[in-house]
Amino acid sequence: MQSKVKINEIFKSIQGEGPYIGYNQLFIRFSKCNLNCVYCDTDFKSNLIEYSAIELADIVNKSENIHSVSLTGGEPLLEADFLKEFLPLTNKKIYLETNGTLYQNLEKIINYIDIISTDIKLNSSSKNGDLFELHNKFIETAVNAEKEIFIKIVFDEKITEEEIKKSVNSAEKYDIPIILQPKMDGECLKLKKDLIEKVYNKFLSEYKNVRLIPQTHKFLNIK
Repeated sequence: MQSKVKINEIFKSIQGEGPYIGYNQLFIRFSKCNLNCVYCDTDFKSNLIEYSAIELADIVNKSENIHSVSLTGGEPLLEADFLKEFLPLTNKKIYLETNGTLYQNLEKIINYIDIISTDIKLNSSSKNGDLFELHNKFIETAVNAEKEIFIKIVFDEKITEEEIKKSVNSAEKYDIPIILQPKMDGECLKLKKDLIEKVYNKFLSEYKNVRLIPQTHKFLNIK
């Protein structure tokens, strides 16, 4: 019997975050998450549809004019066993969007992943506790497999000096780009310009491979 997975939605859109901003992607949104970030705006319960690996691969392989397939969520790596069956059936570049905590699950499928967009979840903004030990193991797993990886950090006015230093330490060891994302309130920035610049400059004073890129898809009012 083929394994199946519940998918929240599948859609084409423009990548609105990070260094691949503006590329057309096929997004596959998985329906589970192992974290509970206070700013999460994803509905994990409505309109769930089950797909087998073959059914999902057929959708992917027929998709045209896309840069890559974004596995997003939720947390796609909760479905690592399904992904291990599904990904070898696909013929597109795979872009993994992850909260960067399930490094053991990443090991199961890393050979099928091309680009990894991993979040560092700050306790000050997400309220998940200190996850840096897990994030560091995750980053090490990706780097050891010679995969392209960058870090995204959602921050607000509560970000601490310790969090900045720990974030820099996580990235600096392997010269991984950090993408700073000011917290949003719907389509608007939640933070004032002066505070955003202050946080950005604090990161830059510690580490040069840092970019400030808000969630542009929200400004454009697209998915």
